[in-house]
Amino acid sequence: MAEKKGVRATDRFRKKRDAILDASTILLNQRGVKGLTLADAAAAVGLSTTSVTYYFKRKDDLAAACMLRGIGWLQDAAEIAVTEPAPAERLHRLLDLYFERVRLMAIGEGSPLPSLADVRALQEPRRAEVIEAFAKVFRKVRSLFDAPELVWLSRGRRTARTHMLLAQLFWSGAWLHKYDPEDYARVRERVFDILVGGLAAEGAQWSPAPAPLSELAAHEGPEMSRETFLLAATRLINQRGYRGASVNKISAALNVTKGSFYHHNDAKDDLVVACFDRTFEVMRRVQRLAMGLEGDQWLRISSAAAALAEYQLSPYGPLLRVSALAALPEEIRIEQVAHSDRVSDRFASMISDGIAEGSIRPVDAAIAAQMLNATLNAGSELTFWLPGVTQKAAPAVFARPLLMGIFSR
Repeated sequence: MAEKKGVRATDRFRKKRDAILDASTILLNQRGVKGLTLADAAAAVGLSTTSVTYYFKRKDDLAAACMLRGIGWLQDAAEIAVTEPAPAERLHRLLDLYFERVRLMAIGEGSPLPSLADVRALQEPRRAEVIEAFAKVFRKVRSLFDAPELVWLSRGRRTARTHMLLAQLFWSGAWLHKYDPEDYARVRERVFDILVGGLAAEGAQWSPAPAPLSELAAHEGPEMSRETFLLAATRLINQRGYRGASVNKISAALNVTKGSFYHHNDAKDDLVVACFDRTFEVMRRVQRLAMGLEGDQWLRISSAAAALAEYQLSPYGPLLRVSALAALPEEIRIEQVAHSDRVSDRFASMISDGIAEGSIRPVDAAIAAQMLNATLNAGSELTFWLPGVTQKAAPAVFARPLLMGIFSR
């Protein structure tokens, strides 16, 4: 009898803990680590804050537990996927598992997966714990490329392609809501087709136009001063997350006073918005320059992708990572997502025109544009996974595998 009572108590503990994690994961995805509180997590499941602290003593413990549970699921999925005999079959299996899990979430039959974008906002030692767990998943997914026919792929190039692939999974959360869950399997097949076949029509070559990076940033006067300020803030937010990039740290990075900070921005949220405005304006400039090139749409889309991949590692970069959106108030976040969608829609139009003229193979232009956005955004983290990669190498190492195919030479 005592044993049965112990089993029931363990089951109750597990169910209540899972309920807290489910509710907290939703809050984490909506608000980021900064906006998650033990009180809100408790209210979401009808408990007192004291009751939640029985399971998680601090907010960072709760946020890390949400992330680690999601990473654990991804680890299991990767373990299953890599048992397939060939790289393409492994990729398809991973996508199948991921999109089915997301479908179950969408119809309320599966627990939510957490966004990992805000991991830098965790305090130590939780941050290191989550990063270590994710690194283990990363290595497992990278083994997808372990095959005799891909022996020509260096370890560094496999690492870059793994980073690009995982970016597609994580970014899908930003656009899958546009589709009915019953269509997720069809979407999965289109994503797989683009990853394997790329965008280039048969016979197309990778020869993007030189990136005009010097035309993408201010050079003098007040605009240059503001550009310098926003660039420093962007780098710090990308490195430390929204919460870690305090006003004091941003000011110290520029060797200016806090008063100078507030001369440029009324509040920290205003700074993030300004950094996003800068990011989207750079992307629009690249698109406009690419659209003005003499040649076909394949040249234009590949040149835009190459320019932005190179820009991320240049002295003018990086662009602000989309993860910063999670820390913004909802009304501001919605506005910035709309800016991102317009950039993506322009890419989709360029891809559609290329399909019509025959320079880009027939693909789902809307999905391809979102996948291109995912790749370009993830370029800001390329040096984390591939230390020593150069600015000039970034287009071929990172952008080319999406546009030419993830298993292409």
